Amino acid sequence: MSYLLAFAGFSALVMIHELGHFWAAKKVGMRVERFSLFFPPHIWKKTKGETEYCIGLIPLGGYVRIMGMNPNEEIPPELQERSYSRMAVNKRIFVIAAGPLMNVLVAFVIFFGLFVVIGLSSASSTIDQTEPGSPAATALKSGDKLISVDGQKGDVAALGAAISKHRCPGAQTEGCAAATPVRVIVERGGATQALLLTPRYDAAAKKTRLGFNFAIERETLGPVAAASRSATEMWRVTTLTMSALSRLAYDPQARKEISGVVGSYEVTRQSFEFDVAQALSVLAIISLSLALINLFPFLPLDGGHIFWAIAEKLRGRPIAYSVMERASAVGFVLILILFAVGLTNDISRLQGEGFGLR
Repeated sequence: MSYLLAFAGFSALVMIHELGHFWAAKKVGMRVERFSLFFPPHIWKKTKGETEYCIGLIPLGGYVRIMGMNPNEEIPPELQERSYSRMAVNKRIFVIAAGPLMNVLVAFVIFFGLFVVIGLSSASSTIDQTEPGSPAATALKSGDKLISVDGQKGDVAALGAAISKHRCPGAQTEGCAAATPVRVIVERGGATQALLLTPRYDAAAKKTRLGFNFAIERETLGPVAAASRSATEMWRVTTLTMSALSRLAYDPQARKEISGVVGSYEVTRQSFEFDVAQALSVLAIISLSLALINLFPFLPLDGGHIFWAIAEKLRGRPIAYSVMERASAVGFVLILILFAVGLTNDISRLQGEGFGLR
């Protein structure tokens, strides 16, 4: 079932993106010749009005074919005024930008819905449960409140980091015991207790752990607060995405962290197995990332069409299609390299350590 849900989620993101182009083109009077979900060969076709609707066999995207996207295309005289290339620059930008904007809108709607329905979730310092056979299992209890670790106080991230500072002697291997114990102060039944626990290395988490989970606290949000929080979360994802992409040129570690379509699909699928809300959150992040990447100023991405439309506006006359093709060749190669790196990383994770979803 998780495979079908992840596939449906990805298909919905593609369809909504293309529907943005489709609706905007119809709105400004352009002739839309084809709306295709996925790429050829087509397994289903139906013509309604002037548009052919198709479903392709290769589920890697989709497209809307608008008459006149290629300036060299031969167009009957009676239809020339409805071609993409004959439309005003502002109308062309509107049509092209509508796809990424739909992905941005989808991300906002998903985040907003999650914040309204579920609220804001955060880990508290209260212990929810311990893992059987772990160092915490014999000493900590559900309901204990973690006060400090080695004298350090702070949020759950700081407390977890303090525990993971204790490392095994020699190689860090699965289940090895840290060289020194952790001094943990907990509050239990209104009284504080000091405990000495030796963490063990968790290869999946890539750090030493005591083996417990923090309880989750939920804060109810109203519509205004949910909208504000959604905007904040989208800005956070945007800055992280752009920062990661900017580091690709000089940071080998950043190149190892990038994922492609396969990785995004697998993370979404695993999220559906774990929690539907988490899966929806992943889809929102993917939708927003798709919008950002699509706005890069390289053909055939949407951003490339917008860039050249603006260039034409500033120049005052159309730019030769051959010039656009040559200028975008470098960008197209970069896109292919990015795709290849992401796919290589995805295959490596599938064959090795996985995607680290916990």
